[in-house]
Amino acid sequence: MVEMMENRTWAEIKIGDSASVTRTCRMEDVELFGVATGDLNPTHYNAEQAQSLAHHRKVMAHSLWTGSLLSAVLGNELPGAGTVYRSQSFDFQLPVEVGDTVTVFIIVTEKIEPTDVVFSCKAVNQNGAQVFTGIARVTAPTQKVIQPRTELHEVSLRRRHHVFEDIIERCAALDPISVAVCHPCDQVSLEGPIEAYKLGLINPILVGPEAKIRSLAAEFGFDLTGLRIIDTQHSHESAEKSVELCRTGQAEALMKGSLHTDEMMHEVASRATGLRTGRRISHVFVMDVPTYPKMLLISDAAINIYPTLEDKVDIAQNAIDLALCMGVVMPKVAILSAVETVYPKINSTIEAAALCKMADRGQITGAILDGPLAFDNAISAEAAKIKKINSPVAGQADILLVPDLEAGNMLAKQLSYLADADAAGIVLGARVPIVLTSRADSAKARLASCAVAVLFAHARRVAGKVAAQ
Repeated sequence: MVEMMENRTWAEIKIGDSASVTRTCRMEDVELFGVATGDLNPTHYNAEQAQSLAHHRKVMAHSLWTGSLLSAVLGNELPGAGTVYRSQSFDFQLPVEVGDTVTVFIIVTEKIEPTDVVFSCKAVNQNGAQVFTGIARVTAPTQKVIQPRTELHEVSLRRRHHVFEDIIERCAALDPISVAVCHPCDQVSLEGPIEAYKLGLINPILVGPEAKIRSLAAEFGFDLTGLRIIDTQHSHESAEKSVELCRTGQAEALMKGSLHTDEMMHEVASRATGLRTGRRISHVFVMDVPTYPKMLLISDAAINIYPTLEDKVDIAQNAIDLALCMGVVMPKVAILSAVETVYPKINSTIEAAALCKMADRGQITGAILDGPLAFDNAISAEAAKIKKINSPVAGQADILLVPDLEAGNMLAKQLSYLADADAAGIVLGARVPIVLTSRADSAKARLASCAVAVLFAHARRVAGKVAAQ
């Protein structure tokens, strides 16, 4: 049934008429009020600072949040639709803390021709203690209005993007690594490594037609001072020489430029002259999803199209190794499928169960694995609870291991375009980390991809020193 609103015209209002509204103050209310007004007073957002600065145990609501409830009762109830504020005074006696329930009362004390009304106002908390008193003067409507209540848009808070900033900041104390940049022959692929160089993340070695690179730099105002350039004739030669730099230890990472991914990865995968190891090469998306409380890794969404069970062992281990070097302690791996039970007709559920048992036997190490899990109960504790899933991973996954490239690619792009996620990417399993950038990547995502490669390369340095001892 549609709820209706009916206003009171100036002629209908009588001295003594009253109305009220009751509202419980939530942290979301305080934060939304702060976003709307720009008030950054820490007593409204941090309980410790509220206690030290204002001697209150809880976060305090903005005084005018409480006062703004008057606007609701005047605009919705008395006089209602068509009311225009003229003036308002407040005398605040008691602050409102998060969790308090406030009731605001108004009563008509005076009518001033032709259309003004004066109200006595007060608010009390759940204990009956007076929060404020005041006087409001409004211009009341003269036209009768009866209409359905307006449905406002739903508003929700989400955390700010911070994952990439944190990753880049972690690299500030680390030495830059040398990176072979393969064929940076357009604006985007040249700008990325130069920006990373300016931030002290990498020392790029630009591998491509030198004349073309210098022409681009002049056109877009990029400073190449101090950068090494290795001249090549075409993209295939760029791929060969870039891989050679990594294979011979002159570069600790490889970055894709403007050539096609397949062309570069063909050289990487060469058994004779490439960068293969005993482990399967795979891609990991590093996602900053504002609606998820922490960094999220997705693999494999770019290299292995239909991975076998054996492939998935390496894909999982690559992602786990990356999570560990990025500071995630005992990462939680959710092995995704369409359902959360083993179903013989869905092969990914059988492989998920096998991967979990392999982890139990030490064939996959460094993480907690569980699966099969559907996407909802992998990332939502509420969904897992509803489905009665008892799991150390459900609702708190750090890594999503997808069944195949199609599912992973669609998932990563859906998060980017529908959930405003940022995505960086890196390829692991080769002798060096490989940064795969896209023309659609933001500047921040390209820098984050470089930073991820830096963290991984430094982790391998440490591991190498430990192994040598």
